[in-house]
Amino acid sequence: MDKNLIQRTISGLVYVAIIILCSTPLGAQLINSIFPGLIQQQYLYYGLISLLLVVGTWECVKIMKFGKGYEKWVVYPLVIFIFYIFSKRYFHHDFFFDFRLSEILALALIGIAVVTLFKFPNELYFDSGKLIFTVIYVALPFSFALGLPKFSSYSDSFSLEVLFLFILIWSSDTFAYLVGKFFGKHKMAPKISPKKTWEGYIGGVVLTLVLSYFVEQYQPELRGNWMFVGFLVAAFAPLGDLVESQLKRSFGVKDSGNIIPGHGGVLDRLDSFIICVPVVYLYFILEKFI
Repeated sequence: MDKNLIQRTISGLVYVAIIILCSTPLGAQLINSIFPGLIQQQYLYYGLISLLLVVGTWECVKIMKFGKGYEKWVVYPLVIFIFYIFSKRYFHHDFFFDFRLSEILALALIGIAVVTLFKFPNELYFDSGKLIFTVIYVALPFSFALGLPKFSSYSDSFSLEVLFLFILIWSSDTFAYLVGKFFGKHKMAPKISPKKTWEGYIGGVVLTLVLSYFVEQYQPELRGNWMFVGFLVAAFAPLGDLVESQLKRSFGVKDSGNIIPGHGGVLDRLDSFIICVPVVYLYFILEKFI
């Protein structure tokens, strides 16, 4: 068997195991079975998102090749400050998905950053543009990710929205790849991601909707309608991959990093997550008013 395939398989399994342990009660239960009462699940999840945030920021700075100006050093305090604001809300149970103008503006900034990357990439060749893009592209999505699960400080309850979001993203990527490989003929974005096809995209949407139907049926405690969440994930997950591919292409970089052997960096693995989190978060806001 190819050594690279073995490496990819092992690191992929470790990555999935970490996501499951940190986004479900299983992680805390496992640790507390060895060291009783040591940790609550919300701290494991917070630690995971914090780690992904820090590594993702470092990778983005490396990809965009910041110059020697102050921007390279300002980006980290800004990212941490924004994450700190959301962290306070996280631990004070202040994510009520109400219509807050500040949140809507923050979500809109993510869309503006994506448009800028595709339509006005020259704006990102200046360190000031790199600074703004990194803060928006990394800090905001991971900060909004803190608001997806629900937990209680008085019990071991921890909701599974994040786990099933990951599952739907993985299914969308897998189904799109398989359908595209066997039936793909029409390229989706040949200059950015040559292997993506419209047939694969449609296949990913349809089959992810099938999976999300079972999620909706057997996980009724999840927030929102997961048939609709599944559609949003399948529709926007490929965009996440295209955004990261365009970012790397714009700066002549192959991989964002090598922290996950055989798979690349955090941004390589979480490109779809970075785009899907704000979209799903926005849906949870609007869902309260529908």
